Amino acid sequence: MWTLPRSDLKYRLTLRIVALSAVCFAAILAYCVFDAERAARARIEAIAEITARDLELQQNKLSWVNGQGSAFPDLQNAATPLLAPGLCVAYRATSGDIVQRFCGGTQSEDAAPPPVFAALYRGLFDPGRETVRAVLFRGERLGDAVVSVDPATLTAEAWHEAARLLAATAVTLLLLGGVVYAALARALRPTRLIRAGLERIAANDLSARLPPFDLAELSAIRDVFNHLAENLGTALAERNELTRRLIALQDDERRRLARELHDEFGQGLAAIRALAASARQGAAPDRPGPLSECDGIARIAAEMMETLRGALFRLRPPDVEELGLAASLEGLVAGWNGRSRGRTRFEIRLCGGFEGLPAPFGANLYRIAQEAITNAAKHAEATRVVLDLTMRAVEPGPGDGAATEIELTVADDGRAGDHDRAARSGMGLLGMRERVASLGGRLSFEAGRKTGSALRVVIPVAPAADGSGECPA
Repeated sequence: MWTLPRSDLKYRLTLRIVALSAVCFAAILAYCVFDAERAARARIEAIAEITARDLELQQNKLSWVNGQGSAFPDLQNAATPLLAPGLCVAYRATSGDIVQRFCGGTQSEDAAPPPVFAALYRGLFDPGRETVRAVLFRGERLGDAVVSVDPATLTAEAWHEAARLLAATAVTLLLLGGVVYAALARALRPTRLIRAGLERIAANDLSARLPPFDLAELSAIRDVFNHLAENLGTALAERNELTRRLIALQDDERRRLARELHDEFGQGLAAIRALAASARQGAAPDRPGPLSECDGIARIAAEMMETLRGALFRLRPPDVEELGLAASLEGLVAGWNGRSRGRTRFEIRLCGGFEGLPAPFGANLYRIAQEAITNAAKHAEATRVVLDLTMRAVEPGPGDGAATEIELTVADDGRAGDHDRAARSGMGLLGMRERVASLGGRLSFEAGRKTGSALRVVIPVAPAADGSGECPA
């Protein structure tokens, strides 16, 4: 479907106003042309009337002098004062023959109108038609006074008037367009502030507010915008607070579950291994069946212990507050390298100082990285997973002080389609989004067409007092 290209509002409004003005000027021009033709036709009719009356007066004079009309008609005295370029005055007898004719000069070729205008004018007005007035004497018709104008002359005169109006119209429309565009640009200048405010809202900067405007319509938009931003800020703060509480409850439940698994299952598996070892020692050497069974029980118990340690590690990670975020993430990557046994290589890159981060902040970052690595390892079938954690300074906004942000990226070379579907359909991505939202950050997931995907998290943090620990831009 064909659609108009997007253009500037000022440009569109200016074009519409100029187009409407052009239509009005065109109507005025058409009226002027019609009026000029009507005036020319009235002038021709008046000349025909004067000529007919003059001829009647000549006939009357001749009848008073000698009773004969041998010198009739004499158009020279009647037509000479009335002649104009292209005008012809003639006397036609009742037989239809032209007895006498006087014509003025023709219009010069320099003033010839354009062919299009000439054809349109001739089609509308038929400028070559004759104007006839009867010449009467004592109630009888002697002949006709015939007045006509060369069509080219009438057309040229009409074009001369129209050309002047067209030139004035063109200059007026240009000036009008410039004045209207400047006025609209001044009137719509506040829309830049509205757009900037909307862009800040879209970037999750809910502190954006619009200043007062002079126009009532823009003031109404400003009131609604500020009210909406305030409500969104309140709702977001309440949601973040609720998310923090839910995350805290979730972490408490994980710690409780980890403690129960460690106390109950861990001790039970340790007892099973001990009993298997004791049974093996008490078995007779000449009976290999019980020995192999005891070894199998011990091996299964050891594998279950290893699985339990992995679950406990995921449920209750190392204390980030004591070890620090960097050390905890390095331990996470090392644990995955140990469990993968070379099938997948996990790498970590750290840039910046993370020692001064608050404990809840570091714990949430650790959980986000843990979930991202788990998704890459389980669903992407990657051979290489890279965790990149960077702290850097960013350009502050207007009126803001120094700003710092942490960027966490987990990239892999696995199958993008399966990873993308698993990440978006599962609860892991939802949990990461909740944690990122509680920290006031933003999360994005990028998947390649065939292979490779990357999860990127950017979270603003308060900068260090001395500016240390930041990576160079």
